[in-house]
Amino acid sequence: LCLPLALAQNTSTGAPAGCGQDLSPIYYHLCSLQDAWGIVLEAITVAGLVSVFILALVFLGLIPFMENRQKKGILGVNFFFIFGVFGLFAIVFAFIVQAYPANCSVRRFLFGVLFSICFSCLAAHAVRLNFLVRRNHGPGGWATFLLALTFFLVEVVINVEWLLITNVRHKPLSADPSGNPCDIANQDFVSALVYVMFLILLAFVAAWPALCGGFSYWKYHATYILVTTFLSIAIWVVWIIMYIYGNRQVGNPLTWDDPVLAIALVSNAWVFVFFYIIPELVDMTKPDPETELQGLGGRQVQDLTLYGVKNKAFSMEELESEKKKTKFYIYRKGNPPSPYISYVGNGATAPRYAPHDSNIEHCPLPRAQMEPWRSHY
Repeated sequence: LCLPLALAQNTSTGAPAGCGQDLSPIYYHLCSLQDAWGIVLEAITVAGLVSVFILALVFLGLIPFMENRQKKGILGVNFFFIFGVFGLFAIVFAFIVQAYPANCSVRRFLFGVLFSICFSCLAAHAVRLNFLVRRNHGPGGWATFLLALTFFLVEVVINVEWLLITNVRHKPLSADPSGNPCDIANQDFVSALVYVMFLILLAFVAAWPALCGGFSYWKYHATYILVTTFLSIAIWVVWIIMYIYGNRQVGNPLTWDDPVLAIALVSNAWVFVFFYIIPELVDMTKPDPETELQGLGGRQVQDLTLYGVKNKAFSMEELESEKKKTKFYIYRKGNPPSPYISYVGNGATAPRYAPHDSNIEHCPLPRAQMEPWRSHY
């Protein structure tokens, strides 16, 4: 009985079910049981914030265990990317709360800026992968981070100019020239994001050549970028169509515009988490098989302790003496290393001299000098 009475009381006072009587109307979507989309997005957003925060801590904790120097070059860009994803989840609350001047300014500025952080990092990472997949070394970490920062700052300049121009163009000569930042058409909001769309396509296109190269290990990272950008393109196409055309066909745009933008933020942020952040964290501590393979030219000779004693005719004393003689011969100045130095005795070898006893015809004999009295026959 208490719940129906509470719902009736809230309805009579104008507050929706689930919200307090003294709560400002702009926050009704945060607690309204009638408009459940706000509560659902809140739960998903909070889960995203907690998940990204935990992943950031794991990211920092895995840094000391990284073995590959080339992987360390992308740490700054990946951490910047995680910061951008955390911001995408945080700004969702600005779209759940109803629009007012200060809130609209935050929406218009941070929507494009936070997305530009993420796609700038993906584009810079894709450019670096094109070097790694062909030469196994690429631009340094600072160069890659500065490239991502340059892409990001362009969007910051665009959004600052857009806010300044649109807020003063209504009454430029009046004492109070500032306009209402909420007074913006949906087409203008989408047009201001053209540069972000360019970054999405840049990351998508730049990742394709990284699939063609000799060092296949780095191709996995290019695959992460391709999948992430492809799903992001699909999300952006859907929300732009709904935001510009679909909402006017299915209902009141004032009711559907904010949910569309909030859903676009949440869905794209989770795509970043599942298809880029988590795979990158998993690969942070994996050894790189390509870097473990070293060529023979110009490399130091392997340690001679790889000898195997499969021939029982060799004794341990003879093996040690042979190792010393061979090591002295190899490292003596002017003598190149023997091409058989890495032989470990696994293959069949022919004896240097014809055997004199049929009992040992299957046993490779050690190299030995002929007896001195055989020459007197």
